[in-house]
Amino acid sequence: MSTPKMRNIGPKSAAWLRQVGLRTREDLEAAGPVEAFMRVRRAGFRPSLNLLYALEGALLDCHWQEVPDDRRRQLVEAAEAATADLPAPRGRPAASPVTTTVHREDPADAESDPYADPAAPADED
Repeated sequence: MSTPKMRNIGPKSAAWLRQVGLRTREDLEAAGPVEAFMRVRRAGFRPSLNLLYALEGALLDCHWQEVPDDRRRQLVEAAEAATADLPAPRGRPAASPVTTTVHREDPADAESDPYADPAAPADED
């Protein structure tokens, strides 16, 4: 962002915004907080949701922590919907559901010691 400095926008956020073509308050107002946040994400940066709240706070001229909870939920829902529309990362497969494989012991082997040396004679009690 260029001068004058906007509330909640620090040097790192300002650099990200400049790199995605948002240089003035008018640019940010035209894009809106969700679109600005998504431009930063699409550019390959990894902003937290705090940037989303900071952008909204900058437009409302309030501290980002003063953005009402209902509005935060709306922003997050909009950002999640926009994120779902992003293409899969290049060079990596798209994320898929996580599955868990459980290996069960054979009941016949359950009584034997899994760490015992198979070449050793069996213990006799």
